[in-house]
Amino acid sequence: MQPYSSARDEFEGAAAVMLDANENSFGSVGDRVFNRYPDPQQRAVKAALAPLKGVAPAQIFLGNGSDEPIDLLVRLTCVPGQDSIAVLPPTYGMYEVAANLNDVRVERLPLTPDFQLSAETVEQLARSTAKIAFLCSPNNPTGNLLDPAAVAQVLRRFRGLVVVDEAYGDFAGAPSWTARLAEFPNLVVLQTFSKAWGLAGLRLGVAYASPDIIGYLNKIKPPYNLSENTQQLALAALGQADHLPGLRQQILAGRTWLTEELQDLPVVEHVFPSDANFLLVRFRPDATAVYDALRSRGIVVRNRTTQPGCAGCLRLTVGTPAENEQLAAALRAIGEEHPAAADAGLGALVGNA
Repeated sequence: MQPYSSARDEFEGAAAVMLDANENSFGSVGDRVFNRYPDPQQRAVKAALAPLKGVAPAQIFLGNGSDEPIDLLVRLTCVPGQDSIAVLPPTYGMYEVAANLNDVRVERLPLTPDFQLSAETVEQLARSTAKIAFLCSPNNPTGNLLDPAAVAQVLRRFRGLVVVDEAYGDFAGAPSWTARLAEFPNLVVLQTFSKAWGLAGLRLGVAYASPDIIGYLNKIKPPYNLSENTQQLALAALGQADHLPGLRQQILAGRTWLTEELQDLPVVEHVFPSDANFLLVRFRPDATAVYDALRSRGIVVRNRTTQPGCAGCLRLTVGTPAENEQLAAALRAIGEEHPAAADAGLGALVGNA
């Protein structure tokens, strides 16, 4: 396939006269100037990001959130109506959405009750003909890291691409799989600026892989998939990367505080260990009732009760100290208002919400 080629792909640097792209040479409507198309290869952003991650710019793909590289990887490797991908539920739902959009089958190999890869699942992946195995670590919605030894086995034995999604990796105490790209040519690592960096509104996701895989993604992506505004703001954030550890530490402190507070609440049955910026929490007697009661108080969390292995669970993002205290107070009030909730079921919680 020949990729779309613009003059900006063929010319680097500053030109005195730019008459190649049918832009408005007089400027822009509004206060800021965006009359020129952005760099289609995002060279400046990649040059700033590469040393931070210990990779080469040729190993970086920048996308419109992580959703874009997920979709492009499926389109790159899978024949519609013929091929499949493998997912390990419960996990991030966008993998299946991308497969469904592209008429690609989904092989579901559930995680263990403690949300890990079993030896049987590793064997199933070794025998699988799926083109991609998506491994989310730390996993969403469970929050835990997958056992690195099991992930390494999958990388050695699975015949397709192994995508390790590290959207929440900045909150974990484990090294990134980007350090092992040279060891595993079939490895793709996904990261994002949406979580620890606090730039969800920019929609900036990253895929790290071999230069060959990145070259294929660049060939099939839209020519100008990242706006000039996104690139400028990403560069500004990368220039202040020393602020990241402080933000991360505030979130980790909030995670610890929230974990301790929730464990003492009558409506909480279990708080799962987390390596992410959220907690998966099992509630009693009915998580959906707790969800509705929180929503009636203006607090929105994520209901995960329908996900495999997550019956009775809500996913709670770690907020600011004030938000965490408001959440804990609301849950405490729900329990106090309905002391017999453990025996009464749904109606006791939502009847007076």
